Parts: sequence; structure tokens; C-alpha cells
Amino acid sequence: MIRRQRLAAGVGALLAALAAGLACPAGAVADETTASAPKVDLVIDVSGSMRTRDIDGQSRMSAAKQAFNEVLDATPEEVQLGIRTLGATYPGDDRQTGCKDTAQLYKVGPLDRTEAKTAVATLNPTGWTPIGPALLKAAGDLDGGTGSKRIVLISDGEDTCAPLDPCEVAREIAAKGIGLTIDTLGLVPNVKMRRQLSCIAEATGGTYTSVEHTGELADKVNQLVDRAADPVVTPVATDGASSCTKAPTLNSGLYTDREEFGQQRWYRVDVKPGQELRASVSVAADRSMHPDYGVLLRAVTVHGREIVRGEAAGTGRTDVISTGLRYPKADSDDDDAPAETVCLAVTNSFSAAPGVKATPGMPLELTVDVVDGPSQADDVASFGLGRGWWLLGLLVLIGFLAGVVWGWLSRWRVAVWRTN
Repeated sequence: MIRRQRLAAGVGALLAALAAGLACPAGAVADETTASAPKVDLVIDVSGSMRTRDIDGQSRMSAAKQAFNEVLDATPEEVQLGIRTLGATYPGDDRQTGCKDTAQLYKVGPLDRTEAKTAVATLNPTGWTPIGPALLKAAGDLDGGTGSKRIVLISDGEDTCAPLDPCEVAREIAAKGIGLTIDTLGLVPNVKMRRQLSCIAEATGGTYTSVEHTGELADKVNQLVDRAADPVVTPVATDGASSCTKAPTLNSGLYTDREEFGQQRWYRVDVKPGQELRASVSVAADRSMHPDYGVLLRAVTVHGREIVRGEAAGTGRTDVISTGLRYPKADSDDDDAPAETVCLAVTNSFSAAPGVKATPGMPLELTVDVVDGPSQADDVASFGLGRGWWLLGLLVLIGFLAGVVWGWLSRWRVAVWRTN
């Protein structure tokens, strides 16, 4: 009997130990999954103007509620979603109080559809339009984690709480390098509102959409929420230096930085013999610019000799301008040959009208890729000329033959002249 009790106790202890051992990895996996989950914060304008009945015969608020219910039904399980309001609680005329009127209606996290719909149903158009403060709070709602972060702002009017310019707020959020994107949707927009919402979106690499029907609103918000669930590569924030000697050393990857008008930013990359450096840079015009501008990317030795360059010019028709370069380093017979430090310099020729703020700088995205060098000779940038050296060689040959023919004709004419 005693033996049986001891055996039962031993088996119970073994099962408990196995259960505890299995529980820890499961918890760790759950925590890791939660940390990498994509996050979306829906920011909805609940100001008094949302009472206007001009969207498919119903008020703007009713259209937004209907669209939100459809979005909540279609939100992917892996997306953590939250809802923040602006102008939802204070109906008075005090500007200072009205410009603080933003609240978290539904906390960002795993979605309980019934709870979220119940919260949306309570919304009633009330007060001001503090877009800037709401964006700052929404960025805090999405703080933490390694997954993609996206704010979807839905508004029917421009911000009423200047001088806290929401466009400047968006630039400051982007300058933090946390990989947060702001998409904006304008309900029955006017010109001034469209400019403001477009500026907010462009500052973070997001999109602006004009919406005039309930179905369009639901479809667009669903598209943006689904986009958050797509796998993305978040750029690593880095600070370029004013000279090569002070520049940070970068490995292969995607990096983000900020560059002011006419500024030059330096970065360093180590390239071993037999490897090829491929680099590209994109600079976004996230504010009003003069129409003619350019971007220059140069690969330079530590002694200041330029190796190769890439450049591009724009005339104001696009919001982003990009260029790139390739530098293959010749292989070496010495297995212990050291890597060469290549300095990458990014320069821009953007200029803005008086009154346009230079800080924070314009968004800069730098891609660095160090790969094995090409094995085919025709794929190497020979003498820094790429495949254009074939054309150069042909022109040299044609010039040489033309010179020989011209010389022979000249001698023949002189001989004929002397004979005559």
C-alpha cells in the first residue's frame, strides 16, 4: 500500500514537472508573438461638424460608425487594434480645454469585437478638432513591440488647435525612427483640409484618401488594417555624421535618418575583397519645396577620392527622389587581406520658401547591401564605367581608324598636288 502511494506521488510530481516545463516555453512564445504583433490605432474625429448629414443621406458620424463595425468584423486575428477619439467629450468654448479633448476609447490590444462595437456605439459628435494632440497620444498608444505600427486618422475638418501644427507633430513622430506610419482619410474634404491631411501622411510615408461614401470608407480602412498585417522591414534609425571620420559604420540593412536642406550626411561601410557594395538612398519632400532639386550619393575612400556616384534630379512632380550606386572590390589572393572602408556621402539640393521649417530634417532612407562580387566580367563596373566601356572602346577604335584614313587621304592629296 505504501509503495503504491509513493509510486502515485512520484508520477504526480513527474507530471507536474513536465507541465511546468512545457508552460514556460509556451508563455515565452506567446510573449514573443505579442511583441511582434502588428498594431493599428484608429483615430476618429468626433467634433461637432460630424453631425452634418451629407454622406449617403446620413450624418458623417453615422457613416463612420457603420464603417467601423464592418472594419471590426474583418480585422485579422493577428492585428492588435485600438480606437482613439478627438473632440468627443467637451462641448464648451474654452479653447485650452477643447484642445486637450482626446481619449482612448478602446485600448490597443487583442480585439474583442463586441466590446469594441459597444464603445463605438456610444460616440456622439461634441467638440473641437485637436488633431495634433490626438496624434501625439496615439503614438504613445502604439509604443513598444517590434511589429508594424499604423495610425489611421479619419477627420472631416482641419485642426482647430494651432499653433500645435499636426503636420509638424507628424514630422516629429517620424523623426523618432519608431517605424510608425500615419494614413489619413478626409470626409467630404475641402482644399485646406486636404493639404493638412496630405502633409500629415507624407511626413510618415503614409497615404491620404478622400472619402465621400460609406462603402469607400469601410473599404479603405479595411485595406489599411490588412496592410498592417503584411510583413514589413522596419528601418533602423541611425545618425549620419558631418564627416567620414565621425560616421557610423553600417552593415547590410535598411536605415532611416533625417537630412536638412543642403546638408551632407556621411556613413561608413566595410567592403572585403571579392565583395560588392550596393547602396541606394531615397529622400522624401515632406513639406513645401521649390520645384528644382536633386540628390547625390557618392562612394568615397577614407582619403577623399571619389570611387563612384549616383545622382537624380526632380522638378516637383514626385514626393520622393531616389538614386543608387554599385562598387565591386577586386578579389585578392591574400586570404587575410583587410576590408576597405568606403564612405557614403548623401547630399541634397532641396530648398524651401521662407517660413518653412528646416527641422526636423527630411526623411532619408538608406539601403546598404554588401554581397559576393559578380563572377562574370561583363557584370563588373569596369574602370568605374559600368557597361558603357564597350561604347567608349568602340568610339576609340572608330576614331583611330578615321584618323588613319584621314592621314592617308591627306598624304595622297599632297602627293597629287606635288605631281601636278
